[in-house]
Amino acid sequence: MPRSRRAARRGPGSARARSPASEEEAGSEVLSHCSSASEGTSPAEEGAAGNEAAGEQGQEEEAEDRLKEHMDNLLDKSTKMRQTALQSLRLAFSSRILSEFLLERRLMLTDSLEKCLKKGKGEEQALAGTVLTLLCLQMGSGPEGEELFHSLKPLLISVLTDSTASPGARQSDLILCLSCLEGIFSPASMGDVASGTTQHGPLHCSALQSWSLLLTICPPSHIKSILDNRWLKLPPLLSSSSVTLRILAGETIALIFELAQDLEEDLYYQDTEFLCAQLKILATESNKYRAKTDRRKQHSIFRDILHFIENGEYQEETVRFGLECMYLDSWARQRTYQVFKEVLGSGICHHLQNNDLLREIFGLGPPLVLDAATLKTSKVSRFEKHLYNSAAFKARTKARSRVRDKRADIL
Repeated sequence: MPRSRRAARRGPGSARARSPASEEEAGSEVLSHCSSASEGTSPAEEGAAGNEAAGEQGQEEEAEDRLKEHMDNLLDKSTKMRQTALQSLRLAFSSRILSEFLLERRLMLTDSLEKCLKKGKGEEQALAGTVLTLLCLQMGSGPEGEELFHSLKPLLISVLTDSTASPGARQSDLILCLSCLEGIFSPASMGDVASGTTQHGPLHCSALQSWSLLLTICPPSHIKSILDNRWLKLPPLLSSSSVTLRILAGETIALIFELAQDLEEDLYYQDTEFLCAQLKILATESNKYRAKTDRRKQHSIFRDILHFIENGEYQEETVRFGLECMYLDSWARQRTYQVFKEVLGSGICHHLQNNDLLREIFGLGPPLVLDAATLKTSKVSRFEKHLYNSAAFKARTKARSRVRDKRADIL
């Protein structure tokens, strides 16, 4: 099936074509903003700048003291106090880059999170899992991040596979284990997927989302085994009563068709016509018992899915952050972005601009070094932005083409 890389403009009613919000959440209460002093000022201005710098340094020290206090509170006897501390750390880690501050405290923090996962229940375990995910993002892809993940991996697996643990805790602690995730979202484990939504619905969605994310980095040998049979577990999920699970199943089916194209494999499915008929119904159904917002979102996404499976064309999206932008030109890239956006919330823009790991994953290169005073006073013309974005897009396209031609086993 030929594949077109041509960008397609999306209409105002699209559910997926949107950029993340630029404002930051309550994390600003935990950490302060830092700005650089301008050079070449008069003595009076230098004095004022010095006082401002001293004030900012004091604020930064206070913010670090609050973070240390939250870390200490993870060992408090009060469950409420521990949960409050986890919530504060989650907001701080998602809204700022704290790699240097956390580097020398990662062992102590890892030990505290391990205790929350072992002894905590429900919401506390879920929060601890989220904070651990953000801590791994802060540590990056170096040895520290690897050590952190592998030290808690056995515990995370035990929480994920423990059927007696709360759904919230299991949902948060999804790890790199395809077989475990398949066992959670497969129709056999869910019973009647068309029945009413249960408390495990969010868990099934998270398991499927994580499973599809792992597919984007799997070696070709494992992808081929999935293409042979295991992906057939997905079409029954299109009948789920959960609109979120239906959409995730549809997007994952499109992702698998895309992976088959990248590997130049023929994805044989004897009921492909029936699958397309299912997708067409989901793209146009007007059942009154479904909420209008759910129907609108479902229609938009399933139209894109059906168009891709029938024609091999992906509806490209643009994500803007600061003076930069990146292009989501494949289902794999879109899945990766959506997962990070869900974890980081409104902090996604800040991390795309400054987090080395995210910039490496999305091929954005090193963070741009821009003077704060220059950013406030200078205005980049629309034409200059267009030239920059076009050049960046061409460079990324060439880089991805080379990777696709010589994909390596990385697991």
